[in-house]
Amino acid sequence: MPQRSRQAGAFKQPLGRMHVLRAAIAIADVEGLDAVSMRRLAVDLGVGPMSLYRHVTNKDDLVTQMTDEVFGESELPDPGPPGWRAKLELVAHQQWALCQRHLWLPRAVSFTRPALVPNMMAHTEWILRALDGLGLPMTTRIREALTLHGLVATVALSMAAEVESEQETGVTLDRWLLAQQKRASQTLDSGKFPLLATIPAETASDLNGLFEYGLARHLDGFATLIEDHLRVRS
Repeated sequence: MPQRSRQAGAFKQPLGRMHVLRAAIAIADVEGLDAVSMRRLAVDLGVGPMSLYRHVTNKDDLVTQMTDEVFGESELPDPGPPGWRAKLELVAHQQWALCQRHLWLPRAVSFTRPALVPNMMAHTEWILRALDGLGLPMTTRIREALTLHGLVATVALSMAAEVESEQETGVTLDRWLLAQQKRASQTLDSGKFPLLATIPAETASDLNGLFEYGLARHLDGFATLIEDHLRVRS
């Protein structure tokens, strides 16, 4: 697994909040969220651990601020493209891009114990506003915002797991698939799975394709929900 420099005393200018966050994000981007700790961060910055507590109270607070900083990389247009579907496609693609750049991001977001992350909350607010004028109750609108993020996060977690496996084992996905080819052929050639045997081998590992398919089919279903709701209202 790649290692960042730990040269003590390397940080010469006054330590600021953004220095702390950028260093923490850099560690997480390369080595994952578990590698981020106050002690590790202090070593990388060449400062004493206690100096970090002027800017963050603990690791949970650090991760919350990291998440806010990362979501701040994404600018949502105002008012955005015409139509609710185009707007939801835009925000989903922006979140997907964030998760690709920062593979740890899905793990940092909780649905049941959400942290107050203003830049992430701006995404949710933008989605709620994108659904204005459709007559949908707010419970439906917030569930749509959460479902959309859940779709992005689910596929992104698989992407993060693959990168982690490659770093830990040194075996790329292509090499792993090649190693499994003989066993897979024996299983699929048994005749027990005739339909599975017709699927191209690369289909399951195409996470970008899976994300695009899942997003399109989800929005198709949401369009039906909107049509049903408007029909009942009329």
